[in-house]
Formats: sequence, structure tokens, C-alpha cells
Amino acid sequence: MTLPLHERIGVGDGLVRVTDALLDETAAIPALIPDRSLAPGEQYRFHFNMTKCIGCRSCEVACNEQNGNPADLHWRRIGEIEGGVYPDTRRHYLSMGCNHCLDPDCLRGCPVNAYTKDPITGIVLHSAEACIGCQYCVWNCPYSVPQFNPERGVVGKCDMCHGRLSDGLEPACVNACPDGAISIEIVDVDAWRADYSAAESPGMPSAGQTVSTTRITLPETSVDVLERVDMDRIRPEHAHLSLVFMTALTQAVAGSLILSLINHAVSAIVLTLLLLVTAFTLNISVFHLGRPAYAWRALKMWRRSWLSREVLLFGLFFVALASSTAVSWLRLFAIPSLNTSTIATAGWIAAMLGSAGVVASAFIYLVPARPAWNMAHTPLDFLLSAAVIGSTSAPLLNNAATSIATLPLLPRFSLPHSAINFTAWPAACAAALWLANQGVRLLRLNRARLFEKRATASLLNTPKLRALLITSLVFVGASGAFALREQYGFACSAAIAGVLLARYLFFVSVVPLNMALTFVRGGDR
Repeated sequence: MTLPLHERIGVGDGLVRVTDALLDETAAIPALIPDRSLAPGEQYRFHFNMTKCIGCRSCEVACNEQNGNPADLHWRRIGEIEGGVYPDTRRHYLSMGCNHCLDPDCLRGCPVNAYTKDPITGIVLHSAEACIGCQYCVWNCPYSVPQFNPERGVVGKCDMCHGRLSDGLEPACVNACPDGAISIEIVDVDAWRADYSAAESPGMPSAGQTVSTTRITLPETSVDVLERVDMDRIRPEHAHLSLVFMTALTQAVAGSLILSLINHAVSAIVLTLLLLVTAFTLNISVFHLGRPAYAWRALKMWRRSWLSREVLLFGLFFVALASSTAVSWLRLFAIPSLNTSTIATAGWIAAMLGSAGVVASAFIYLVPARPAWNMAHTPLDFLLSAAVIGSTSAPLLNNAATSIATLPLLPRFSLPHSAINFTAWPAACAAALWLANQGVRLLRLNRARLFEKRATASLLNTPKLRALLITSLVFVGASGAFALREQYGFACSAAIAGVLLARYLFFVSVVPLNMALTFVRGGDR
């Protein structure tokens, strides 16, 4: 079958002209896909020849057309790197799809097992049917390869045009490249794992984290350093508001329950209030998912995925808290013989599960692909946030329970309504430790050698985010001051506002590891 442009050659169309060499069917054309089957211990990989790439984006367009993706999603992307001093300067292009790594982090973190590494070809495949759109793979991949499609509610990624390759056809990107810069090769897995230096390139994250299999042919250059051109084009990430509220409120409930247990201020009304907040929080958490109706699937991979463990632990926390609440009301109405130690034991079981859930939640964000998250300050922040809000909300809950117990309809049930005096020093200490943790984190980000950490600090220093950062620090500091004056309503409000603002900044300011992008599209995914 002839191509449409070829049909217009030689018919007097001055717009279409090619040389005879291009029409010579006897000319040798290098093979772009392997001509033999895979042997045991081998897999397919991409080879990208940087010396041939002209940055035309034909591969990017072909990939989108082949997979039916919208224009703003790119399973294959083009980037630029440059170096030198005028007039001796160089600019080169990168083209990258999925690297089909030997140790893919996207697969390891997925809570629903939507990723598989094909045992025959080694291609990392993604099942849109199994995917719930949690985007955890997006956070885990150091190359930002998986792309979330908000219209479909699922993630997608390059699969090396698995179907075309099985039929003996080149992947779309390989077929579209006018200069043969992309091809498919066979690689010996054990030999590559022993030496994957050919996967390293300027403008790319270290290949060692996941053992990328893409082989990159670098140009011989006269300049010492080639750098990405988008270093000053960093943009804020998505805010994930449902996660901002979910993480802050689950920490608030866990902290409040622990402080109430320590101060012997647990009552049926307090537990009921905490249960209502927990139910609300767990319900809003699913709105982070692209497919909320399938949230239950997230329990599947609890042995491997921290996201699955978080879902499991907070689910058990809700059950334990509901059981504690039920026992408290049964003691009042049906089984007066139940002593307070039974209620306290049930409460402490719930508190331990809640604390474990907070820790699991923090570990979700300890991923090397998000350097500003992958610090000891993240679990400290989550635990100290629980302490800050919990130490100010527990007295407020006790006061609310006292007020509710004195309502005209309730005294006949003999509900406890005596106020308990809380000491203010836990709230003041928690606020001071929280501020110290934030301060040390900011200092370390500013002084970090890694570009992505310094970029996070730079984002936090932009006018809008800097104002929000200062406001969050002021709010948390004020919460400790209000607590010392026993103004727990103001203290709790300030603590929640400060933590929510800090959590919003936590999400929007993180700069992920990624390949170098172009100057005009820096910061895009």
C-alpha cells in the first residue's frame, strides 16, 4: 500500500518533493525491532539514540494517536538538555516512554495489583480494568511515566505497543521516528542488572533505583556538563484536597482519642463524636480515587503496598472505635455491670490501630521518587500533627460532651457530665516540636544537593506559598499559646487551620524526580 504523500509525487505537485534515494526500495533499512524470539533470561527494551533525535515530537504524537490519549497526556515525552558557553554550546533531545524496569516501583506500590511484568517479554503492563485511580504509581515512578487520565479515572502508561510487537510490527513511536532514533532491542537481564551504566544520561534520574532497561546512546560533546533546560520552570503539583483533609482529620481523631484516654476523659458521648468524625473522614478519602466505587479493592495488596496497609488499619480503627462506642452505650443502657476498664481497654485497642494507621499513612509518602517527602520529617510531621490537634481538641471534646450531657432530654440516662481539667503543657510542647520539625525540614531542603529538594524550597519561597507557609506556622504557634491560656476553642481551631495549610503545602510543593522536559513545557507531566 502506497502512502498518500508518495501518491502526490511526480504529478506536478510542487509541495511534495523527495529525492530518489528515499524511494529506492533496494536501499538497506536498519531493523528497528528484533528479528528473533526471546530466549530465557531475556526481555525487550527500548534503545534511544540521542545523536539522531531532532526533537520533532513525531513519536509523541504517534503514541497519543495509537493509544487514543487526549493531547495533554503523554505516554512518551520529549525533553531537552543543553550545555556549554557561547559560541561553543550544545543542545540535545531526550525521548522517553516507559523504561520497563527490572525492579519497577509502580508495580511494587500498586494496592490493587494493576501492574504486572510480563514473564515472556519483560514488558511492564498495566490493567485499566483493575486500576482504581489512586495515583500511587505516579508518585512511586522516578520517571513520572504513569499518567492519570481524569476523564477515565484511571492511570495509563506505555506498554511498548505490546499488541503491535506481538504481531511483528514496530511500536508507534519506533515506526513514526523519521531518523530511526528509537528502536526495540533484546537485553540479557542478568548481564544488564550487573551493569546498567548505558541507561544513565544527563537529564534523567539515576537508573539504579528501578534498574531502567532503556539503553541510551549519548553524543560525543565538547562541553563538560549537559543540564536540563526546564530547571527554572517548576510548577506546583496537584493539591489532592481530599487527602489533605483525610490525613489531617484521621490524625486529629487518633490524637484526640489518645489524649482523652490518658486523661480518663473517655465517655460514650466523646467516643460517639470521634466516631462521627472518623466516618466522615473515611468517606471523603475515596474522592481522591478516579474510581471511588472500587475503593474496596485497595485492601488487596496489604502484604506489599503501604496504601493497602493504610486502608486496612484505618478500617480496623473504625471497627474498633465503633465497638468501643457501642460498649460505652451498652454500659449505660443494657449492661451496667461492664466496668470502665473494659471501655478503656477497647479504647486503647482503637488508639493503637489509629496510631498504626497514621504511621502507615506516613509511609505512603516515603518514596524516593518524591525526594521532599522521602525524609524522616514526614512521619514526624504526621505524628506531631496528631499530637498538636489531639492535645487541643481533647479538652474541647470533653467540654462538648459535658454540654451535651446536660441537655434536657439526657440527664435521665445518668450520662457523666463532669468537666475534667486538662493540663496545657502537652499542647504547648506538641506545637513547639511541630514548629521545630518544620523549621529543620525547610533548612535541609534549602541546603540539599539534590535539585528536586532545592526546587521544593524554591516553590515554598514563591509569594503565594510563602504566605501560606508563614500563616500555617503562626497558626500552630498560636494554638500552643491559646492552650496555655486554656482557650481550647481558639487553640483547636488554630491547630487544625495550621495543620491543614501545612498539609496543602506538603502536596503542592513536592517536586518529583522526572526526565528533563522542554523549556516551554517545563513542569508539565
